Amino acid sequence: MATTISTPIKTHRGLFSTRTAGGRMPLTPSPRQQASTTTVPVNLDSSPFTPEKHSGNDYRASSKSTYSGNLMAHLSRPTSKSSSSHRDSPKSNIARVVHTPRKALELGVSDFTLTGTGKTPSSAKSKKAALRQKSNKTTLNYGGDRFIPNRSASSGIANAGSSKLGTSDKQRPKTSNSTSTSSVLSSAADEAAAALEGLSLDNDEEAEYSRPSPNTIAYQDSLADACGVKLNTRILEFKPAPPESSKPIDLRKQYNRPLKPATSSSAQLRRRIATAPERVLDAPGLIDDYYLNLLDWSSGNQVAIGLERNVYVWSADEGSVSCLLETTADTYVSSVKWSGDGAYVGVGLGTGEVQIWDVAEGQKIRSMYGHDTRVGVMGWNKHLLSTGARSGLVFNHDVRVAEHKVAELVSHTSEVCGLEWRSDGAQLATGGNDNLVSIWDARALSVPKFTKTNHKAAVKALAWCPWNMNLLATGGGSYDRHIHFWNSTSGARVNSIDTGSQVTSLRWSTNYREIVSSSGFPDNSLSIWSYPTLVRNVEIPAHESRVLHSCLSPDGQMLATAAADESLKFWKVFEKKAGAPGAISGSGSSSKAEMAKSMTIR
Repeated sequence: MATTISTPIKTHRGLFSTRTAGGRMPLTPSPRQQASTTTVPVNLDSSPFTPEKHSGNDYRASSKSTYSGNLMAHLSRPTSKSSSSHRDSPKSNIARVVHTPRKALELGVSDFTLTGTGKTPSSAKSKKAALRQKSNKTTLNYGGDRFIPNRSASSGIANAGSSKLGTSDKQRPKTSNSTSTSSVLSSAADEAAAALEGLSLDNDEEAEYSRPSPNTIAYQDSLADACGVKLNTRILEFKPAPPESSKPIDLRKQYNRPLKPATSSSAQLRRRIATAPERVLDAPGLIDDYYLNLLDWSSGNQVAIGLERNVYVWSADEGSVSCLLETTADTYVSSVKWSGDGAYVGVGLGTGEVQIWDVAEGQKIRSMYGHDTRVGVMGWNKHLLSTGARSGLVFNHDVRVAEHKVAELVSHTSEVCGLEWRSDGAQLATGGNDNLVSIWDARALSVPKFTKTNHKAAVKALAWCPWNMNLLATGGGSYDRHIHFWNSTSGARVNSIDTGSQVTSLRWSTNYREIVSSSGFPDNSLSIWSYPTLVRNVEIPAHESRVLHSCLSPDGQMLATAAADESLKFWKVFEKKAGAPGAISGSGSSSKAEMAKSMTIR
């Protein structure tokens, strides 16, 4: 008997169609129907793994989609004993290859075998093609929680699309199946469907981040509490926090070491500074007032100090002391200031009067009036004498003429306690109890060139840098405790130091690039700072009470300080070594020691 073989139409539309986009394979065949061959009816109520009995040996596979496109609904439907009968087979867990290439392609099955790790429910063999030369088997084991791809056992599916399949396999008798078996198959199919949904053909796709569950977070928190570890802090950190110093610490001073050989500059960093005073003098009756300026050192190496109603002059060359003047009982000495040539001394009184005395002759040259309140600070610029009063006004007096008042500087609203002329006389700096710093241009005194409001307390300490005339240092009082450095050309603040105590005076060194500051509450000390590194080279406990005034000797080596403990001390803080060069060049100041009575006072 001749057997007629009908070749099905080859199509690949079901393998990588839009239903498999994203790398996920469909669980059911395509519902599309293409009848390219003669089909036989299929019993839809039978088990998917048990082949149906046919009367003839020659038949063709149905092109109708198996189970009407819904495998889950079919597996969850209970199977009655009357509608189907299955026989348990020792190889019931092996599924035979689908009988037509059409269904093999439409199912979209890949070359992978899904192998379960748990129990494997029994299943029956599927239908075979009659004329197939060799049966290729694909194992589908369900019931596990992990599915491992394996290419070795599923090559028959790949070959099914390009070879002709026969239908001459033997038929296997059916056996009845119980409802429990269908439920097992249904649960296994659900697990397989969930696992197949998680599979992806794109192995390069990165796993998405998923937020941990609340139980995981709670467990981590409880574990951290039990171990005493904070989750929001680093493991390597101080516990407790490291102690903080009350004074600023410069790490460069502590850890840096110069790599260059020892020179004069490196020797400066290692120079020894005496912490004991060279000389101590008594200053009875010194008024303990922060806003007064009662100490000054002349270019003739003489020290003038105001003690209540008297002004005393101490000669550093001879070591002698003389009383220059004594005021009336209704006033007191509020400020003293030597002229540039060291021949005259200006004395400000509590009544607002300003007197000029010839020290060599021991007599008063003239008196100048104009202020209604005490004159707490004065400054000389050649023949001009500037005076600042408690009213906040600053007057410029030309001591050569009878009408001495030549300018009135209005800027401060409270007592002026700091006043300093630049060495070339081009600019004037004033500070007041209104926390302001005013920088004036000598050519236009109607308004200040700059007004600085950075300080939070009275500004008494003012000092112009001797080697950089555009650099001004200012120090604040008890509620500020800062030293600010200003560029007087641009008005910009270039540096700042937090001293930790009240700044009462500032003096630049002419031998080193350093500045010394005297402190009031709470330290009562002297501090020497390097510039521009702002490193504190040394701190000297100077007095038992706050240091009120300070001044430098003409050679720039000795510093005199007067404090509320009624003592006058001399410190050798800027000692020059033997053979060392002189003062730092570029100061722009004339040698005051060589001047002698260069002014004619009327």
